[in-house]
Amino acid sequence: MRYSLFVGVDISAQEAHVATLNAEGELSDPFVIEQTPAGMAELEQALLGSGHAPGATLVVMEASGSYWMKLASWLYGAGFAVSVINPAQAHAFARALLQRSKTDALDALVLARLAAKLQPTLWTPPSQTYEQLYQRLVQRDALLEMRQQERNRLHALRHRASVVAAVQAQLEAHIVFLDAQIAELDHQIQQVLAQDEAWGQAARLLRSIKGFGPVATTWLLTATHNFTACQRPEQVASYAGLVPRKFESGSSVNRRPAIGYAPHARLRQALYMASLSAIQHNPAIRTFYHRLLEHGKTKKAALCACARKLVHIAWAVAAQQQTWRPDYAFEALLIA
Repeated sequence: MRYSLFVGVDISAQEAHVATLNAEGELSDPFVIEQTPAGMAELEQALLGSGHAPGATLVVMEASGSYWMKLASWLYGAGFAVSVINPAQAHAFARALLQRSKTDALDALVLARLAAKLQPTLWTPPSQTYEQLYQRLVQRDALLEMRQQERNRLHALRHRASVVAAVQAQLEAHIVFLDAQIAELDHQIQQVLAQDEAWGQAARLLRSIKGFGPVATTWLLTATHNFTACQRPEQVASYAGLVPRKFESGSSVNRRPAIGYAPHARLRQALYMASLSAIQHNPAIRTFYHRLLEHGKTKKAALCACARKLVHIAWAVAAQQQTWRPDYAFEALLIA
């Protein structure tokens, strides 16, 4: 699509700096709006008043925490083309421009230039099913961490020379409360999946794979937006940090490939735990795991490789809309 106006928005918790660049290369002076409905409406009117159609206006902002979400949704709803990029991409682009200073206004100008030069992929709001699942999964993790902390406190308390009964009772009651909250979230997650036919069907297919439990299944579905946010299984594996990164340059840099930073660390953890279950109950993964050990791989490296294979199996099952079978799993392993 051809755009006639490029807009860079540098967002913070309370306000956003905005800069525009037209097709003739003319940059505007950055201006500030508040992160409120009134401020968003002000930006919308300013862009509409520029004489450029919303569909011909590309707005680029960084995915900074959750501060960008309301403004991106507002502008998308108003018909503007919106792109939300990784902050690392904006930082690298600024370095390519040899920009050494950093202010919110300068960042907005950089984003406007990036929009015109790269025209990054457009963003669309996630589905309600995604939001319903993701927020519950994050809350579940927080409750699990809190419960473990309380269990540790209770364990330490019981080893003291004397124990205050009231304190022990409070800790025990809080753990019971957290157990109930986690169980309620698990129930709600299953209800959300049951209410969406496409997501529910995908979850049933994934659960047919030995090793995928309800948590790993739901994290994989949310991370990939039910396999719509990626085109190949290798993209999912890379997103989970399961693809080795190469370090080779000339004759002096030649390090062994290694698994590095995971863009979605929680997905990697879920898949890693799924691989632990799979080597016990999934014959295809168990055979693959022991073959890697026989070839000298460490247990951790072998488990990460098994997690990567599970991604390929999950992709094949979801793409072909077929439940898992042992022979089907071996076939998927060969394809991967």
